[in-house]
Amino acid sequence: MTQSMFIVWRESVEALLVIGILQAWVGRQQQASQLLRYVWAGAALGLLLSGVLAGLILLAGEAMSGAANEWFQASLALVASLLIVQMVGWMHRNAGTLKQDLARHADQRLSRQGGLGLLVLALLAVSREGSETVVFLYGAGARLQGAQLGLFAVGAIAGLTLALLTVSLLHSSRRFISWPRFFAISEAILLLLGAALLVSGIERVAGQLLGMDWPDAVYRGIGEALWDSSAILDDGHGFGGFLADFTGYRASPSALTLLVWLCYWGVVAGWLRPRKAQDLPCPT
Repeated sequence: MTQSMFIVWRESVEALLVIGILQAWVGRQQQASQLLRYVWAGAALGLLLSGVLAGLILLAGEAMSGAANEWFQASLALVASLLIVQMVGWMHRNAGTLKQDLARHADQRLSRQGGLGLLVLALLAVSREGSETVVFLYGAGARLQGAQLGLFAVGAIAGLTLALLTVSLLHSSRRFISWPRFFAISEAILLLLGAALLVSGIERVAGQLLGMDWPDAVYRGIGEALWDSSAILDDGHGFGGFLADFTGYRASPSALTLLVWLCYWGVVAGWLRPRKAQDLPCPT
């Protein structure tokens, strides 16, 4: 539930931020009310495309069984992890100029294509966030069934509600949290979630590799636990389960799992070097 709530919350806030910037830009143009309809039409089409993608992924998952389904779900989890790192990296480097860049693209599209250009810009922005959300949610919830799946859906709805409240708070007051601080905190949590999705995908891959013919050393690296700390912090429930869902913590990690987890954070640390503090312009 917490995974789905955070994913939908973070992605919805970013989509609402983009639409808010476009809405504020349109408000300064001639025929603002007409242009605003194009923006909201593009946003609606973006949501529709995201829904179509979700349906296709679910159909593909249901059409597969056995090993094929395991490989498919592992692939989606790994892709979701990669997308998280890519998205955080992009926002890490472009947050300070997001408003200016969107305004420039809107000017260009309006001058070349009129209202349809704004529609396409809004469509691309919303469908990008929506598609990422679909992939993230599938990667995080692929193993859930029954009541767990219901809680996962409740978490997604709660995340959308929380996103609306967050955007309202960020617009109305910066006393509690500013846009730069919000994105810094959410980026850190997203990277933790990316590690959890990566570990989940690698474990699925390892499960399939164990069924193949490999030397004994490979089997030991893939299947044998390096240690067992479940007596101290079990990853199956409680706080340990929360860490497992959000950070990829394992009480009994294999050498492969540990190596991949360490490489992930090494790559992230090297790629996302500290940047100069920048203020993310509020879409007003």
